Formats: sequence, structure tokens, C-alpha cells
Amino acid sequence: MNRNLNVRYVLFLASAATLGGLLFGFDVAIITGAGPFIAQQFKLGDLGLGWAYSSLIFGCVIGSLLAGKLADRFGRRRLLILVALLFALSSVAVACAGNLACFIAARFVGGIAVGGVSLLSPLYVAEIAPASVRGRLGTLYQMLIVVGIIVSYAINYLLRDAGANNWRWMFLTGVVPSTLFLVLMVLAPETPRFLAITGKSEEALRVLTRISGPEQASLEIAEIQTTMCEEQRHWGAMSRPGVRRALLVSSVLAIFVQISGINTIIDYAPAIFESAGWRSSSAFASILLIGLIQLVFTILSLWMIDTFGRKPLYIVGSIGMAVSIASLAFTVLLGAFHGVLVLLLILACLAFFASCIGPVFWTLVPEIFPNDVRGAAMTVPVLLQWLANAAVILLFPLVFDRAGKTFTFGFFAVMALAQGIFTWLCVPETKNMPLEETEMHWTGMRPERVTKVVLSPEP
Repeated sequence: MNRNLNVRYVLFLASAATLGGLLFGFDVAIITGAGPFIAQQFKLGDLGLGWAYSSLIFGCVIGSLLAGKLADRFGRRRLLILVALLFALSSVAVACAGNLACFIAARFVGGIAVGGVSLLSPLYVAEIAPASVRGRLGTLYQMLIVVGIIVSYAINYLLRDAGANNWRWMFLTGVVPSTLFLVLMVLAPETPRFLAITGKSEEALRVLTRISGPEQASLEIAEIQTTMCEEQRHWGAMSRPGVRRALLVSSVLAIFVQISGINTIIDYAPAIFESAGWRSSSAFASILLIGLIQLVFTILSLWMIDTFGRKPLYIVGSIGMAVSIASLAFTVLLGAFHGVLVLLLILACLAFFASCIGPVFWTLVPEIFPNDVRGAAMTVPVLLQWLANAAVILLFPLVFDRAGKTFTFGFFAVMALAQGIFTWLCVPETKNMPLEETEMHWTGMRPERVTKVVLSPEP
């Protein structure tokens, strides 16, 4: 640990950026409680309800596609400030929507903000965090996503009986964290890496000096400058055999993590509970419990991921999800799809996801890419998971209503099991593996080549 590390300043910068994670979780989950009231307001059928829920996710696709390129051109901080403005404006626009078309358009704009922050916040944290605390600060982002989900569930519950326009107030509350996010990012500096790449080395040195002291700052500036030329060639390096294989594996995982149904269970929880015979008020209370379970088991994953490794957790989580969701399908066949049993099975599914799949996915995927292509390569699985998410959220009400509960839950269970089998056969274990060794794992190349790529000769 660097003795000159300015812990307070680093925590301020990380907290400012990761507040975007709270808005991520809030915007994705606030529809959970508002959805039934929106369906009544606009008299939505199955497909209309699917569009109301998935419009944000389609915006996420665009936001994640644009964020990386724009951040390299205009800077991480400027884009995060723009994202904060989009969060606030879209919250007001959704609350004021007079028809379904306006609602979908406003949610789509909010989705652009969510998609953007899903890349920008972790990127900002990675570029300002000293190596000694980078892992812990990275988990802060994941934690705030879950906190955002819980906050949205609490707001849903508190406003459930606030009248015909209660759903409008649910969305409007998003202005508060959006404004706080905006203020904090205005006060925060640009990342040292972007400043150095754009020729502002003196300013970059000042920021690094404040973070970790003058001696460490000088070393980090030198490392940034020696890697700049190599990073400018990262798109051409995407065709290397090791990178291609890592792209394939991460892409399949990104699709499986969505088509195994976790976000449909989270987003449509009230509808699922009501179909199991729960009263509306009880369904709303239950989603608060869902949020707390997610938080507890996400915290648990912080210990397990480095104790048991990525691959074993992913396999266990996949099997646990498959058994839990398959059990839901069997309760329908046996006529037992009601009461506490449904809640317990859904909580079990969420516990396996929150402790084994969700955190491990966002840790594992960056780890399997070599340093020189990690930023560009991450665009592919991030985009695919948003696309798969959008498709599943859009079609779930239609399939759940037309094909039935047994088919829907059965499909999710099979996909969760397939995810576990794919992980067992194709996914490497990256526990305790230096990032520089990832490409060597895929191709069997000599360690010296990896070391040369990462460390570079001194200028």
C-alpha cells in the first residue's frame, strides 16, 4: 500500500463516479413497481407492456455503443456530466408523459444514460484508482447498482397508494440522485490517463500527485506515456487468435446471463406474484425482500469470488438457478404455484445469481482480455448483454401469457443449465492469474511476449 495515498480524495472520486451505478440500478428497477399502474393508465396489452418495460433497455444498447468512442474523444468526465443531465431530464420527461409513445421515447433517452454509465463509471474508477485499491473500489460500483435497485423498490412501495398519478412520482424521484451525481462530477477532475493521452501531462501529473503522492505520480505518468502508442493500435489487435476466443466466450456468457431470465424475474416480480394469487400490496412488499436478498448475497460474493474462484462459482450459480426456476415450472404443473413457496423459489434463484453469477460475470469478462485490447473488446459483450436483455424483457409478457408459465420457466431453467455446462467446458479460471497472462492462456504463447506488451521498453 502506498503510504502517500490520499484515501479521502480517492474515495470521493470513486463515490462520485459510482453514483452512476445507483442511477443504473434505480432506472432499471423503478419500472418494477410502476409497471402495473402504467399498464392501467395506458391500457396496455402484452406487447405494449413489453415495449414499456424494454424501451429503456433498447436505449442502453445505443448508450453503451456510443459511450466508449465519445469518451475517448471528449473525456470521461464530460460524458459522465452529460449522462447525469440525461438521467435528470428523462426522469422529468417520463413523469410528464401523456401517452405511451412519449413514455417510451423518454425511457429510451434514459436508457442511453444507463448504457453510457455502464461503461463510463467503471472506466473512470479504473483510471483514477491506484492498483492497491482498484478491486475494492470496483466492487463499490456493483454495490451501488444493488442499492439503486433497493431504493427504487422502497419508493415503489411507499408511493403505491399515492393516487392515480403515483407512477409519475415514482419516476420523478430520480431527479434527486441525478442532480447529486451531476454536482459531484462537476467537482471531480478528468482522469489522469485521458489528460495524458490528450497532451495535458502537467494536469495529469497534478491529479496523480494528489491521489498518490509525487513519487508514485511520476512513475504512473511514465507508464501511461509508454503504453499510449500501443493502445492506439488496439482495434487491429482484435483479430489475434487469443482475443477472438476470448470474445467468443465472453459473448456467449453475455447472452446466457440474460436469457436465463434473471431480469424478467426482477422487473416483472409484482406480475409474477399476482399471477400466483398474491394481493397487490403483498406483491409490492415482497419486492423489497427481493432487493435485500440481492444486497446480502452480493456482499457475500465479495468474499467468495477470491476464495473459491470464478469458474466454480459460475457453475454452482448456474445449477442453483436452473434448479430454482425448474422448481417454479413444476409448481405450476402440480397446481402449487401460489403462496410462500413461489416467493422462496424466486429468492433462491436471486440468491444464486447475486452471489455467483452477477458479480462474477462483470469480474471475469474483463479479466479474460489482454491489456492492450480490453477497452475495445469489452464493447462486444456489453452490447450483446443489453441486446439480449432488451429482447427478453420485450417478449416476456407475451410468452408468459400465451405460452404459459411452465414453458417460460422451463426455458429459463434450460438456459441456466446450458450456461453452467458452457462454463465448465469453455471458461478459464482466472483466480490469482495476472492480467498479463490471459492471452497466454488462450494461445499458449510465451510469457515474455505478454510481459513486453504490458510493460513496454522504457522511453
